[in-house]
Amino acid sequence: MRNSRTIRLCLAYDGTDFSGWQRQSANRSVQEEVEKALAKMHGHQVQLIGAGRTDTGVHAAGQIAHFHSDIASIPAERFTLALNKHLPPDVRVVQAQEAHSDFHARYDARFRRYKYFLYHATRALPHRDRFAWRIGHRPDLLKLNRLASCLRGELDCTAFAAAKDPSEHRFRYLHHAAFYAEGDGLVFDIAANAFLWRMVRSLVGTLVGLEHAGAPDGALKAILDAKDRSAAGATAPARGLFLWNVAYYDPPKRPQDTLGLESGRPRPQEAQVEAGVRRLVPGHGWI
Repeated sequence: MRNSRTIRLCLAYDGTDFSGWQRQSANRSVQEEVEKALAKMHGHQVQLIGAGRTDTGVHAAGQIAHFHSDIASIPAERFTLALNKHLPPDVRVVQAQEAHSDFHARYDARFRRYKYFLYHATRALPHRDRFAWRIGHRPDLLKLNRLASCLRGELDCTAFAAAKDPSEHRFRYLHHAAFYAEGDGLVFDIAANAFLWRMVRSLVGTLVGLEHAGAPDGALKAILDAKDRSAAGATAPARGLFLWNVAYYDPPKRPQDTLGLESGRPRPQEAQVEAGVRRLVPGHGWI
């Protein structure tokens, strides 16, 4: 696009009535709704690229996306108001800002952070059930965190990949993963360079099941080592999951070849050296 600007958006949405982030031929998606609003503003189709593809029913408090605009007359921050006028109430632009022309919402991300909300109640509470998973027992917070303590560093997450996950590699670098109390509920907070399809929900369902069964503290580590989805537990419902925020390197650090980022794991070091591609060092970026 000639004379284009790169605009970065922070989006929040209630995923209940969406079939996920990604544009689809028949079902309603977040990407499609925002692209329709962009088309009304620009008078032509505009492609929106998101940092992550949330699944059906999953929410977001801080999804990041970018697009290229040929509108020069509007300050970047005014895109917030302008787009919200054309968007349905279950998706909102929280912030808009001008980004470097080379900024890429997906490939420049350092990590994605998700939060999963749970609460304990003997009866369903409709005002909470849209955004949290009600469980029938009060879990032991310390026990949950002992079970989850193995979720650090680069791990083979095959045991928590859905059967139809298309990823070539199932290694992911986990920055942190822990439960904490919030009011009368619990929050599972996890960040990684990327996630497998339904990975966070599989982890939550498995951890809650292990805690309730009184499994030993090393039980989750044993499941990871087994690299077998059948060894893990049930998948938690989508309604409790939020894409909370996406962190970026400043300045952006991206390899020449994005294969490693597509799969969630850099190529083997030897192949990177032969290809002249920099290597990802967690916490330091591409060197």
